[in-house]
Amino acid sequence: MTTSMTASPRVEMLGVSKSFPGVRALDSVDLTLHPGEVHALLGENGAGKSTLIKILTGALECDRGDIRLEGRPVSFRTTGEAQASGISTVYQEVNLIPAMSVTKNLTLERTGGRLGFVSWRRAREQAREKLQRLKLDINIEQSVGSYSVAIQQLVAIARALDDDTKVLVLDEPTASLDAQETETLFGIIRDLKARGIAVVFITHFLDQVYEISDRISVLRNGSLVATKPTSELPPQDLVAMMIGRELGDVEAAFTKSERKAPGAEKVVARNLGKKRMLEPFDLVLRAGEVVGLAGLLGSGRTETAKLIFGAIRHDSGSLSVRGTEIRGNSPRRALDAGIAFCPEDRKTEGLVGELSIRENIVLTMQAKGGWLRRIPHRDQERLADEMIKALAIATPDAEKPVGQLSGGNQQKVVLARALASKPEVLLLDEPTRGIDVGAHAEIIVLIRALCDEGLALLVASSELDEIVAASDRVAVLRDRQKIGELSGEAINHENIIRMIAGGGADHE
Repeated sequence: MTTSMTASPRVEMLGVSKSFPGVRALDSVDLTLHPGEVHALLGENGAGKSTLIKILTGALECDRGDIRLEGRPVSFRTTGEAQASGISTVYQEVNLIPAMSVTKNLTLERTGGRLGFVSWRRAREQAREKLQRLKLDINIEQSVGSYSVAIQQLVAIARALDDDTKVLVLDEPTASLDAQETETLFGIIRDLKARGIAVVFITHFLDQVYEISDRISVLRNGSLVATKPTSELPPQDLVAMMIGRELGDVEAAFTKSERKAPGAEKVVARNLGKKRMLEPFDLVLRAGEVVGLAGLLGSGRTETAKLIFGAIRHDSGSLSVRGTEIRGNSPRRALDAGIAFCPEDRKTEGLVGELSIRENIVLTMQAKGGWLRRIPHRDQERLADEMIKALAIATPDAEKPVGQLSGGNQQKVVLARALASKPEVLLLDEPTRGIDVGAHAEIIVLIRALCDEGLALLVASSELDEIVAASDRVAVLRDRQKIGELSGEAINHENIIRMIAGGGADHE
């Protein structure tokens, strides 16, 4: 713990709550920031991190709770009000205008001169002053888009900083940086810390949390789990706090002894990877086997599934299906090879809410066969009815708009559409995200049933209970790389958490 902890808090958020229609995003959350500390804010998807930061920075107003800035009660109605009070944010997606010069990006809102004319001499002086704070020496007349992502990130930080900045929120600042660029950024953060600025550091890279942060706050499902000094929170305990246990006894529905030996190799990935996104990895998917992908948010689960499906083009390694290498992989080639994919975001990537259940189910088959060869309406009805019955989709008929279904039934429609193409390999990304506990169990039962029918399945999930219950093998990822596999009796919560936290597993 740094000496800054003895000073009065810079910011206190007390009992902050926020609800949206049907969702409690934050439930009486406390957050205290001290001068000259780096405070890591961690949590999985839906934990409440973004909502909390939006309230702190004036993008949202809380329903209940208090915010104090240096002991004074404050209530920001806009981000401009928060920034004027010394609270600034730099988001993962750098909010710069690539075609404009560094000078214009740094001074866009502050270049007014007398009679409304722009004083570019003064603008250049301001730009140099801002960059000097970060010891950044670059050509300020050059377009910001011509610089590396790391330089753009530093320019965004320079723009956010003023002489009176009290709090700087960095949202996933290292997501697109390599190791050397990350170290440069950390040097800047240490300088800001030495100047007494409170830095909120949001990331999914645990190694970076332990390298740069003084304290850690963990959110889960809209509640504060704990706030602890980084030095007093072992990585394994941190991972357990972030992940939690949601499904209880679902894993008891399956015992490893009931599971059959896997069949032939269906998909073989060798040294498959994407620069700046995912380190090269090896992975084999076999018939009649479920391979789970475990890891924290940002570890590379989704990217692994999309690389195999071709939704992301790999730039290293090879991918073979049934012994034949797929060159120039793409979703169309993956579908032709018998691979189906159910994306994490069913509303924007998986379903067309305005279309009927029938129309959504036949989309993949229609695309696979070509839009000029329309599937007869009678065949569409027959297929939709079969899938509704097979997956127990709760609906009066197949013509109901899919957007009117519950989350669990929408997820079943996504699965139905994938299964209608009769795949040999099924990739599931967060198959139970946003559905109730009963539907969780149904989906896991369905996954095991598909496995028993001979499909090769890859299941990426943030739910440890789900991974343990459904998987025959588990590939564990951390910080965009596969770090190992578990199989058989070694698949348990403790081993997975230990590996994610950076330790080995028992009986790997």
